[in-house]
Amino acid sequence: MNISDISFGITEWAGVERTEHRGETGMAWWQTRQFGAIRVRMVEYSAAYLADHWCSKGHILLCLEGELESELADGRKFILTPGVSYQVADNAEAHRSSTRHGAKLFIVD
Repeated sequence: MNISDISFGITEWAGVERTEHRGETGMAWWQTRQFGAIRVRMVEYSAAYLADHWCSKGHILLCLEGELESELADGRKFILTPGVSYQVADNAEAHRSSTRHGAKLFIVD
């Protein structure tokens, strides 16, 4: 990742529009800021959320609240709790998210 041409700034997330994204089950709400090619999101998943796709996009993801299960296409599963993050490159390992009770994440991709 090359971060360039972004002036110093702050984001007041309470003022960023929330968009709704339906999962296979449950719902996700995204608050998104775009800085050139870099997307920064605050994402909240409802209870019983399961992503409706396998994702191949690279991310750096930090769990802020709740508990998130990240499943890889090869069957491995990882649990993220507050303060735990993961990172994966574009097209490296397909993954999908789920949560039983809900989760809030900070994601850079």
